[in-house]
Amino acid sequence: MTGMFDNLVYWHWWILAIVLLILEIFTPGAFFMWMGAAAGITGLVLLVVPDISWQLQFVLFSITSVITIFAGYKWFRRNPIVSEQPSIGERGDDLIGQTYYVEQAIVNGTGRIKVGDSTWKAMGPDCEKGTQVRVVAVNAAIVSVELV
Repeated sequence: MTGMFDNLVYWHWWILAIVLLILEIFTPGAFFMWMGAAAGITGLVLLVVPDISWQLQFVLFSITSVITIFAGYKWFRRNPIVSEQPSIGERGDDLIGQTYYVEQAIVNGTGRIKVGDSTWKAMGPDCEKGTQVRVVAVNAAIVSVELV
């Protein structure tokens, strides 16, 4: 009786590599990409030396996965991705230093300010609706303001 892994050939590993690379698209970080590279390398080795047992193929895949993940980690540590817009994912960072008008009076330190076509919860000194305030900090969806 033969096992289900007895008939592994190089293109099985290449399909796994493609699946892992597609999976990388849907996950944060760069982890599955390196495992996909390891699967591709395993398939390449199997193409050159087709008589490798499935057990040795899995060992090769495991070892190359560890090596590629570690090498990728070291590469990204030495070559960090620098963004032209470092705060693009930080929703409120661009509000800091800007002035806005109070939409709902700040009473007991809490109110709302008008930002574009929306309002943000604001914390700061008590003031009436229409007062101009400056954003000094953003914590999640709450802005800290001061009087202008």
